Amino acid sequence: KIFQAVVSSIGCDGTIYVIPKSFETELKNLMTEIQNTFKCLGRLEPYSWKKGEACVVRGSDTMWYRGKVVELGVGTVQVQYIDHGCIEKIPPCHLYPTTLYAGIPPFCIPCQLSNTVPVGNFWQQDAVNCLQDLLTNEEVEIHVQKLPDNPWGKLSVRLYFGGMSLSSFMAYQKYCVTEDSQEVQDLELYKGVFPVWPPSYELPPLPVPGDTFPVRVTHFVSPKEVYIWFDPWKNLRQQAAPEGDNTSCDLESLDKALNLCNENVETLPLLTKFQRGMPCLVEYQDGRWYRAKLLSITEFDPVRILVQFVDYGSFSVVPTNRMRQMPSHLLQYPVQAVRAVLAGFKPALCDKNVQRIPYSPEWSVEALWAMIECVEGKQLSASVLTLLPEVTIYLYEDDNNLVHMKLIEMGLAELDE
Repeated sequence: KIFQAVVSSIGCDGTIYVIPKSFETELKNLMTEIQNTFKCLGRLEPYSWKKGEACVVRGSDTMWYRGKVVELGVGTVQVQYIDHGCIEKIPPCHLYPTTLYAGIPPFCIPCQLSNTVPVGNFWQQDAVNCLQDLLTNEEVEIHVQKLPDNPWGKLSVRLYFGGMSLSSFMAYQKYCVTEDSQEVQDLELYKGVFPVWPPSYELPPLPVPGDTFPVRVTHFVSPKEVYIWFDPWKNLRQQAAPEGDNTSCDLESLDKALNLCNENVETLPLLTKFQRGMPCLVEYQDGRWYRAKLLSITEFDPVRILVQFVDYGSFSVVPTNRMRQMPSHLLQYPVQAVRAVLAGFKPALCDKNVQRIPYSPEWSVEALWAMIECVEGKQLSASVLTLLPEVTIYLYEDDNNLVHMKLIEMGLAELDE
């Protein structure tokens, strides 16, 4: 049997809980009935809970769900949401005992990958994390291979997400070994096609220390920390470019790919997973969509996300409706903006300006604005001092004078030998 389903949760043991798409309407009707029946806050008076007892659970979204007590603890009760599979520790005041819906079977089905052996014979934590990131709330295709020996056992399945075999993907990532001949064939077929997980951007080729080349500053974090665009092969010494260099071609191809995404942005799904460093597309103030990565959740009601535009270095806090999932082909292009530290100067001890940069208080806001004015509209160049532990450069104006000398003349910075 083959059916479409949504993955509701991943158990700590790697069990995959799915809700068949054909059950969605019936589950929605049941949830509505439960909300209409239970309008209390939970059982506030003392109650002696028993393992395996049926109940309803008030979730973090204030909705009531069907549950079952699986473990008793001190001050909490471990409960499984039987229609979604997940297990949580819940304060007793958020539970209510009931047998009203005990006759209705759970809507979620526990599944395990057929003929797949995890490394060490159990799913390691990093493998479980990978499964959660890949599958939670995602629509998948289930191919049933074997029914469980008892009604509450796990269904042995082949699972496909985005047309890709989950067993083959996990085997490729070295989380398991598949003994299914079809999965082995898929693994050979997919080699070189699977993405790295979690996905990430690549850096552009970095110049050799000592080289001098044109740059453009795209973003100032502080007077000393910047993001720059550069082409290490077009350096001022006019050295011959290596054969096959396609840096400029990459930039042109990226622009074309982004233009196409902007024309069809409504077809791209909204971002549903929020993992630090995750690539995504984000709408900027100009109404266009650019490549970005997720840094952190700054607000929860409503949810707002701190992101960085990777091709410019700038940051923004945006609502989730201004974020889209990243088409995988956009990851083949290296980021355009590289973080660099400027060498040769440091904050002035005598800078008496009261207004400081909140995240970099050693610098005054006036020093930041003065630095921005120093580079605005000018042809800049840079020479690399070191690449590790961070890219460190000297930044020059179009007259070959160091940019930071203006700050020193203004008393906003000092020479740093």
